[in-house]
Amino acid sequence: MVVDDTDHVRRMLTTMLTVDGFDVVHQADSGDDALAHVDDADPDVVVIDYKMPVMDGLTAARHLRSRRPDQVIVLYTAYIDDDLKREAEAAGVAICIDKIEGLSSLEREISRLCASLG
Repeated sequence: MVVDDTDHVRRMLTTMLTVDGFDVVHQADSGDDALAHVDDADPDVVVIDYKMPVMDGLTAARHLRSRRPDQVIVLYTAYIDDDLKREAEAAGVAICIDKIEGLSSLEREISRLCASLG
C-alpha cells in the first residue's frame, strides 16, 4: 500500500514499485484513506509519507499498528531527523527512508522486509 497526499508522488511510487515487481494493493491519499482500506487491501508493507494534512504519517502509523500489530510500515519522507526516527520507531515504523535516498533504497528495503515476513 502506498500512502501519500501528493498525487504525482503517489502515482510515481506506485508505477515504479509495480515495474519492479511489487503488487501495490491500494493507493491512499491520506492516513484516513489508508485506515479505511488497510483491512480489505491486506498489504504486506505500507509505505507512508510523513507530512500530510489532517493526519500525519506517524499518527496514521500508530492507528495502523493498533489495528494490525504485525503490520510492516515504512516511513518515506523528505523530513527525516533523529527526533523523527525516534518517534517513528516508537510508533512501530520498521524503517525511515529519506526521499532524497531515492526509490532504489525504498525498493531494497521493501524487498528485505518482505523476505523477513516469510
